[in-house]
Amino acid sequence: MITLLAPYPAALVRSQGSRTIVVADLHIGWEVALSQEGIHVPSQTPKLLKKLVDVVSRYKADRLLILGDVKHTVASAETLEWRDIPDFFTALGRRVNETLVVRGNHDGNIEPLLPESVKILPSTGVAIGSVGFFHGHRWPSPALLSCRTLVMGHVHPVVVFRDPAGFRVTRQVWVKADCNAELLGKVVRHKYRVKEKKGRVNSLQDHLETGVKSCKLFIVPSFNDFLGGRPLNEGRGGLGSGRIAGPVLRSEAVDLKNAETYLLDGTYLGTLEQLRTLG
Repeated sequence: MITLLAPYPAALVRSQGSRTIVVADLHIGWEVALSQEGIHVPSQTPKLLKKLVDVVSRYKADRLLILGDVKHTVASAETLEWRDIPDFFTALGRRVNETLVVRGNHDGNIEPLLPESVKILPSTGVAIGSVGFFHGHRWPSPALLSCRTLVMGHVHPVVVFRDPAGFRVTRQVWVKADCNAELLGKVVRHKYRVKEKKGRVNSLQDHLETGVKSCKLFIVPSFNDFLGGRPLNEGRGGLGSGRIAGPVLRSEAVDLKNAETYLLDGTYLGTLEQLRTLG
């Protein structure tokens, strides 16, 4: 169902004759944040567009799914975003039949920036076949809990290496973790305040009682490689701590300690626990 597309921070999903490219965290307009600090960088959106068009063309995709954070500003839009985002999606519309955007925490008031042909989905996510996709800053939809594979963005996972001379090298990574679907269902049931009624169970409860005992969770690297990331092997507490991680990763349903990490070219680096020990 889902294939990671080395060496790109992108995945391919095949379902019912459709080929969907999945990416996350474009953060178009991030250059504005630098300019406000006195660092002036020309717009990198054309390079981002070329890379995404290359992926779509190479894998002959007919649909594109973006897992949130299309733009960089959170609640509003800067001048650069008003210019670059409409042109970016107009160009993509010539390459794919359908573009879907799962709303991220940076995508407030994004509707005016997108062509009418782009479909905006809630941040709680969408299922394609047996794979559920969501951004990651909110709990996924109960409908996704029947999926055996979950995919999220939001975190921008990276690892940091240091050589004997002290030079620091940062690399983007994929994260693959086991997820206790039963426990996640219980947590989501509590968050959505689902209550069993005498003699019957409401429809939301039915969604949560999926029979799926376990699933795999993939964390997608940011498609915008100009951005920084969250070093998985530095600091205390690990990936599941801190506000940026998102509620699913802070829950006890995901086995982050034994989560596997892979470079974009597919090289296996080890588990998060091993990386933190080496770091």
